Amino acid sequence: MYIAIEGVIGVGKTTLARLLQPVYAAELMLEIFEDNPFLSDFYSDRTRYAFQTQIFFLLSRYHQQRRVAPAILEQGRPLLSDYTFAKDALFAGINLMGDELDMYHRVHKALAEKIPRPNLIVYLQAETGVLMQRIAMRDRTYERNMETGYIEQLNQAYTDFFSKPYDDTPVLVIDSNPLDFVRYPEHLKLIENRIRQTLGLSPFQAELPLEKS
Repeated sequence: MYIAIEGVIGVGKTTLARLLQPVYAAELMLEIFEDNPFLSDFYSDRTRYAFQTQIFFLLSRYHQQRRVAPAILEQGRPLLSDYTFAKDALFAGINLMGDELDMYHRVHKALAEKIPRPNLIVYLQAETGVLMQRIAMRDRTYERNMETGYIEQLNQAYTDFFSKPYDDTPVLVIDSNPLDFVRYPEHLKLIENRIRQTLGLSPFQAELPLEKS
């Protein structure tokens, strides 16, 4: 079983993956972004540093997905990831243009053929205002100059991307606006239940409404 959690910056992908890890007794494969030497400069000057940032992420994610995921899956162990390899091309479509974008897509397509696909993508949705609040709360230095317009653009790109079939991989869409799965165990349980239901894993209950807190 391989589950990948997706969504816009700040939606809570890594947090959810960590919380679900003991539930499924799964291994974690977390996105490595702190090592990107261009990331801080990118948020200050996206046009100038976009290509370097995207290529670094593409190769870093490829090596991780090729090294970590197959080793875990071949042993029959469940795997949880807080990103998909496909999402890198989504960002490139926003940040790159012209010859740089064409070159990026050629490289991404060649590498993607060697990457194992998840059994399920959990897509966490949130409104742009909610995302900006969550980004501000975690207060990462390189995200302090994050523009609302950029997050809105990403949000629309994610919505468009996951509104269409993706490589025949099932996509479970979860509205995270009313959820706080860190503070409220019932919110985490709701997500766990919907994952089990989608994959046909037992035990799961018929979907229950959220209790008002």
